Amino acid sequence: MPKEYRIAYLEDRDQAALSIIGPGLHQFNMQAAGDNQYQPLCFALYADDETIVGGVVGATYWDWLYVDLLWIRDDLRGKGYGHRLLTCAEEEAQRRGAKNAYLDTFSFQAPAFYEQHGYEVFGELADFPPGHQRFFLRKQL
Repeated sequence: MPKEYRIAYLEDRDQAALSIIGPGLHQFNMQAAGDNQYQPLCFALYADDETIVGGVVGATYWDWLYVDLLWIRDDLRGKGYGHRLLTCAEEEAQRRGAKNAYLDTFSFQAPAFYEQHGYEVFGELADFPPGHQRFFLRKQL
């Protein structure tokens, strides 16, 4: 007789569940695609007083750079810091062997900025959030 299983909603992302699900998926991926060689990546922009006023956060894996977050304080935008941060991330990714990069951004954020840096839209979700679009972009490094 087959064993019965149940599904339960977890109010908080339970550490015990995450400690099973994450490694389980990682093992499955390793069997199918090999070691992803995941490495986090982060460059911060500091002011004279050592406060962080911008930065880029991402990771490299399977020879790709993923740009997760790129932010510059409002008063510093348009001064080349975003370009320098993105360039730092891309150069570090290439040093690690990455050949491509991808990211997503909203229509009210910076799609034109990324397109100026050679990224091309390969996907779009309309009305996400309502009245805007979410763009998915990639670039060959």
